[in-house]
Amino acid sequence: MTQETLPLIYRDEHLVVVDKPANLLVHPSEIDRRETRSAMMILRDQLGQWVYPVHRLDRPTSGLLVFALSPDIARTLATAFEERRVSKDYLAIVRGHPPLGGIIRHPLTLKDDRRSRRTLDGAAQSALTLYHRLATVTVDWPVDKRYPTSRYALVRCRPATGRRHQLRRHLKHISHPIIGDSSYGKGPHNRTFADRFGESRLYLHASRLTLPHPVSGGNLSLQAPLPDGWRRVCQAFGWWPEGCYDESTATQTHTTQQE
Repeated sequence: MTQETLPLIYRDEHLVVVDKPANLLVHPSEIDRRETRSAMMILRDQLGQWVYPVHRLDRPTSGLLVFALSPDIARTLATAFEERRVSKDYLAIVRGHPPLGGIIRHPLTLKDDRRSRRTLDGAAQSALTLYHRLATVTVDWPVDKRYPTSRYALVRCRPATGRRHQLRRHLKHISHPIIGDSSYGKGPHNRTFADRFGESRLYLHASRLTLPHPVSGGNLSLQAPLPDGWRRVCQAFGWWPEGCYDESTATQTHTTQQE
């Protein structure tokens, strides 16, 4: 049997950054005791040494994931994340056409997170997300019987805080949920994407990461390529995939016809 491996985006003697595929746990979890695969276990076997995750991605989210190669480096990196010295950019495909850009300030509580098993009723924690709309499309898919067309957008998000499911909950809060989000999204749109593009997944991708190197102190700026499924969607909608990383404020707008 061929050993499963993860794409390595960066590696040195102190840390490794991988491109995690969607629907893979970061590490074994009590939430799903039956799952035997995790990024941590795959990478451990791939490198032949123990690895230490220093942050997390939701299971359905793809993209950049950082592991330390020693406990000391893990503590240093974890502190950088906690002190918000790490910049993270995500790409998301959402329902509707959100404003060109903005800031979402919406406190989040544990009890509002329907997937959490914790039942704490503590006060809401402050949460802040910056977003920029990169592209839009209008397609003649009558997903909602009230409308003959459907609208979608590609957005880049940068969380300034690190609350559980923050981007998913914040985008739902502004009425532009992420496509493929089974907890906070819209089932008819999720099913339509799965049927048309042959993949049932959350369209949230950790695309860019800038962090201070734990030893040299210099900044590491890393980027994860778009998954193949994402590229199929971008091509179908007339969005140029490389444009997902364009820092300009130009926005693409398209209307496509049903085949």
